[in-house]
Amino acid sequence: MKIFSSLYKWTLRWAEHQFAPRFLAVLTFAESIFFPIPPDVLLAPMVLAKPHKAWYFASLTTIASILGGAVGYWLGYLMFEPWIQPLITEFGYQDRFNTAISWFSEWGVWVVFIAGFSPIPYKLFTVSAGFLHMAFLPFFIASAIGRGLRFFMVAGLIKWGGSAMEKKIRQWVDVLGWGFVGAIVIGYFSLR
Repeated sequence: MKIFSSLYKWTLRWAEHQFAPRFLAVLTFAESIFFPIPPDVLLAPMVLAKPHKAWYFASLTTIASILGGAVGYWLGYLMFEPWIQPLITEFGYQDRFNTAISWFSEWGVWVVFIAGFSPIPYKLFTVSAGFLHMAFLPFFIASAIGRGLRFFMVAGLIKWGGSAMEKKIRQWVDVLGWGFVGAIVIGYFSLR
């Protein structure tokens, strides 16, 4: 089944749309607070479609992410008990949240920097930092550096790979897509 090939082609076409940068910013902002899909899934095709705008897209993604992270921080700081804790429980993130809390106690502000590359959703770190009343300025700086490095690295790799990378992705997108789905299913059942 070539589901992922079709999705990939659709995403590449959509990445050229005039409103794609706005959608990327909104998606990234939301991902830093609550949305489950990482912005890389739109950032990468947008860079493939318009490699000359790679650094613009990476900057836009970084700014939207750290602004969303700031909102997540303040939600954790001010509204953890009434709003955030029930959502963490509802979405099944309690174990991940506990992991984030333990990382904060062990590494402090460095965990925010590391969170930019971690498989644990970034939103848990933003909310955790607020919940733990971490100093805002170090949180904000670490977020900016960590998220910036991640998004500029993604944009740079895609720009550097260019059309050769695009051909390889197109060739292997269904295998990669089904492999990713398989990994999620295996991970889900192994964590239960």
